[in-house]
Amino acid sequence: VQMVESGGGLVQAGGSLRLSCDASGPISSAVDMVWYRQLPGKQREHIAMLAVDGTTAYANSVKGRFTISRDNAKDTVWLQMNLLNAQDTAVYYCNAQSGDGVTLGSWGQGTQVTVSS
Repeated sequence: VQMVESGGGLVQAGGSLRLSCDASGPISSAVDMVWYRQLPGKQREHIAMLAVDGTTAYANSVKGRFTISRDNAKDTVWLQMNLLNAQDTAVYYCNAQSGDGVTLGSWGQGTQVTVSS
């Protein structure tokens, strides 16, 4: 399953963006969905997860500002990002993940988020 991310762009510090992740095929509702980001010169990091049982987990850097959600019927996952700051500038990716942390989908090209200070 190929992931396709969209919704990125240029935003001023303090602003908001909503990212979307669509899959090229059906995504089982029995997998976790994860948003990642890759800052310039850094490795891709896990920032938000929505587990099968509906629980969520966030990296400390985004906790309280970002919200992950999904629509199983549309195979779409969203990332609502509020109170953006320059440190959030990155390429954002999503993927499905098994319960033991194995990435299940093919990586998309990501969507660029740039926050101007």
